[in-house]
Amino acid sequence: MPLDRPLALTQGDPAGVGPDIALAAWFKREVNGIPPFIYLGDPSILAARAHLLGLNVPIREVEPARACENFGDALPVHPVPAGAEIAAGEPHVATAQGTISAIEKAVALTLQGETEGVVTNPIAKSILYEAGFAFPGHTEFLADLARRAMGQAATPVMMLAGPKLRAIPVTIHIPIGAVAAALTEDLIVTTCRIAHLDLKERFGILQPRLAVAGLNPHAGEEGAIGLEDRDIIHPAIGRLRKEGINAFGPLPADTMFHDEARARYDVAICMYHDQALIPAKALGFDTSVNVTLGLPFIRTSPDHGTAFGIAGQGLARETSLVEALKLAAQLAGTSAQAAG
Repeated sequence: MPLDRPLALTQGDPAGVGPDIALAAWFKREVNGIPPFIYLGDPSILAARAHLLGLNVPIREVEPARACENFGDALPVHPVPAGAEIAAGEPHVATAQGTISAIEKAVALTLQGETEGVVTNPIAKSILYEAGFAFPGHTEFLADLARRAMGQAATPVMMLAGPKLRAIPVTIHIPIGAVAAALTEDLIVTTCRIAHLDLKERFGILQPRLAVAGLNPHAGEEGAIGLEDRDIIHPAIGRLRKEGINAFGPLPADTMFHDEARARYDVAICMYHDQALIPAKALGFDTSVNVTLGLPFIRTSPDHGTAFGIAGQGLARETSLVEALKLAAQLAGTSAQAAG
C-alpha cells in the first residue's frame, strides 16, 4: 500500500557509501520501485557525491510533510550538517556528531508521526567511538533513544530478513568464547517473545514458527557435547511453548538451513552472530535486510558496512538499501492495517 508519509533515511558515515546508494536508489527509483524517503544528512556532501558519480540528481531541501509530493522530481533532504568537509573514502572524527544527529532526528520524526519509519545507512563505529559515542552500535543507540522518548526500556532484537531466510542471533557482537556464558534461559525467552510479537504485528504472520538452533554440534547430544543445549536452550523452549509460542528445538544448526528445513519455520533463532549471519548472507547477500525488532518504531538497514574503499567510485550497489526501504514500507503498511 502507498505510504502517506516518507521514510526517514539517515546519511550514515558521509565518507562511506551511504550517500552513493541513496543517490543511486533515488536515481533508479522507478526501476527499483522504492517508496518515498527523505534523506537526513548534509545536502552539500550529497550534491558533491552526485557530481563525483556523474549522477544528475536534483536535491531539494524540504520539510518531511512535503517529501512525498517532491519525491518524483527531486531527492528530498532534511539538512543535517556533517560538521566538516569530507571526501569520499576518507572518514573523519569531525563528522561523528552529524552522523549521530541524523539518527536522532530520524527517530524523533518517526515517533512524532512525521515519517513512517527509520532506515539507517551504515556507520563506522570506530569513528563514533573516537568522538565519545557510548554505545556498542546502531541498535543499542536506537533502543536508548526509544527509552528516552517513551519513558520505558526497549529490548532490541536484531533480525536478518531476506527472501529465503529470516534469522535472529540471540547474542550478537561478543567474542565466540563468551557466548556460552552469555546465554541464559531468560535471554532466549525474551528474544523469542519479541520475535513472535513482531512477526505477528508487523510481518502479518498469524502463527509464527520459531526454529531454535542448538549451540553445540548435534545440539549437544543430550549433554555428551556440551550442556547448554540440554540445560539452557531446551528449558527455554519449554517455557515458550507453555505461553503458546510455537518454538521448537534445539535443532542441530548444520541441518537447519537447506531448502526443505527452511520451509518448516518462519524464523531461525540462532545462538550467536555467525550462526545466524553466515546462512543469511549466503542465501541473500545483496537482498538481506537488517531489521530491529522490539522498538516502538520501524527500523531497517542495508546489511553491509560503510565500504570506504569503494565510496565515490560508482561501485557500490544500492540493492540492499532498496530492499531495506521496501521492507520498511511493507512493515509500515502491515502495522497500519493491524492498528486499523
